[in-house]
Amino acid sequence: MRPVRQRVREALLALGIRRLLLAVHDAAFPSGPDEDLGHGAPASAGGGAFLAWVRDLGFDGVQLGPPGATSEANPSPYDATWFSRNPAALVPAALAGPEVGALVPAERVAACVAARPAGSDRVSLGHALAAARGLLGEAATAFRARRARGERGAIAALDRELSAFRARSGWLARDAIFEVLRSARAAPDPLPPWPVAPEAQAALAARHEAEVESYALAQLLLHRQHRRLRALAKGLRLFLFGDLQVGMSERDEWAFEPLLLRGYRLGAPPSRTNPAGQAWHYPVLDPAAYRATGAAGRAEDGPAIALLRARLAKLLEEHDGLRIDHPHGLVCPWVYRAGPDPDRAVRDGARLFSSPDLPDHPDLARYAIARPEQLDRSRPRHADDWVRELDEAQVERYASLLDVVMEEARAAGRGLDRIACEVLSTQPLPLRRVIERQGLGRFRVTQKADLERADDVYRGENARPEDWVLLGNHDTPTIWQVAEQWVASGAGAGQARYAGERLRLPEAERAGWERRVAGDPAALAQARFADLFVGPASHVLVSFGDLLGFREPYNVPGTVSARNWTQRIPRDYRTAYRTLLGAGRALDLPRALAAALRARGVSPALAGSLEQDAGGRGAP
Repeated sequence: MRPVRQRVREALLALGIRRLLLAVHDAAFPSGPDEDLGHGAPASAGGGAFLAWVRDLGFDGVQLGPPGATSEANPSPYDATWFSRNPAALVPAALAGPEVGALVPAERVAACVAARPAGSDRVSLGHALAAARGLLGEAATAFRARRARGERGAIAALDRELSAFRARSGWLARDAIFEVLRSARAAPDPLPPWPVAPEAQAALAARHEAEVESYALAQLLLHRQHRRLRALAKGLRLFLFGDLQVGMSERDEWAFEPLLLRGYRLGAPPSRTNPAGQAWHYPVLDPAAYRATGAAGRAEDGPAIALLRARLAKLLEEHDGLRIDHPHGLVCPWVYRAGPDPDRAVRDGARLFSSPDLPDHPDLARYAIARPEQLDRSRPRHADDWVRELDEAQVERYASLLDVVMEEARAAGRGLDRIACEVLSTQPLPLRRVIERQGLGRFRVTQKADLERADDVYRGENARPEDWVLLGNHDTPTIWQVAEQWVASGAGAGQARYAGERLRLPEAERAGWERRVAGDPAALAQARFADLFVGPASHVLVSFGDLLGFREPYNVPGTVSARNWTQRIPRDYRTAYRTLLGAGRALDLPRALAAALRARGVSPALAGSLEQDAGGRGAP
């Protein structure tokens, strides 16, 4: 008999679904009992087993979060480094393996793993970072000592690999020097700037050669891990999507300060999701650094675009696809004045390229692409229709950075179905024109749909084939929480009626079905899951919390909490999932696809087979 995965894949093909991804951040990955330091390690054996399980469910890819280094004080991966990988995701046993010459004794590795905080199902970031840095530091010390003794074999091979890695990774010295300067800094003292001149950079790196080499070795080992993960995913025929985050770490802000717009920060404008906006505190690339004048007066890439290309080259080399985080930050950034009251400042902010004559932001006039007569002054400046019209030359200027993203993606062989463009509730005219120019879709977060408005952007039937539909993401409540709220508030009846219409239930069955589902949060969640596959969107993204029946959000935007970004998938996820699936309280992919097939009137025999698979029968 064909495995469930094969029937799922046949159903997706019949429904025109080109991508089905599971979104899970590195930190949330499960692992075996003796594999990690208190933080998810995707390249561990347990991480690989989880990917195999995801494949067996029928997914064809995994959307990872940003892989950069975070700090103990701020676990958000969207504030992580652009180039360096996170040492907290280390698979420590690799340091005791023969391929690196057993740089760290196995008993030392075991002691660090055993020292993890006991009985916690959450990320222990402080412990993981401290333990990883300690182990990687010991590995570097042992490596240098054994190289000095002239050891051959694994040590000599590692030395050659390290030299090649350093030669092709210009960011290593810069990031290492940041670590050196930060560790030497008295708390209130600012870091001295990263020198602009290459000669000065080289001299600074030479003064700290031992620290730079140790840092480079640690990053080489972390990048090795990721290459193994990539090879595993390829063997499983799973795509790995990377995340081009709009945010910038403290380290990158320090390194690229000359390329940043002075006096302004990037945030989220007021919207239906966040009426007050959000002060993200992120730096903004200076548009003056986008372009430079080359030989014979020809325009060429400026340092800001060169930086973007370097980021993209690395992300695309390491992943099969790309999620563009908040593309408005590339196309029409919402900026606000840096100062002591960011919450007020972000409400009073403006669009960087759409503010030709604002009296409270006169400094933005020099960057304006939209002209004064193209603005609708009756609308708030954050509104999607603040800019009423644009000509093609203006659209091309707005597209400067996103065009670079797509150019690099195409050069790396990534088609449109390998690009997930996270446009949420806010889609001003410049952004809409730019993504349409590239043939990109947007996100439709269906749990947010306003059922009183037939034209609401989050309703599934208003999607286009190039769009991505999802129940929720890392910043929303899980569908299980939302469905309970719908039922408790009395909104369940409207939600059930909408789901019944989308699933095209026979009239004779619909009324009874709607009454039953309206009062049952689990049934309501399953019905809204099936809605994702009815169309017309051809890309579906599922959050790991939704899939596994979690009732707690992964992150609550605008809040600082020890629980944000620290949720992990339990080690017994297979058993837990089957148990919840049997009770209807985890997402049931065969059931959802069977309902979508029946709604579309295609492959009734396949729908019947999937219904036999539903409820956990045959679940991996």
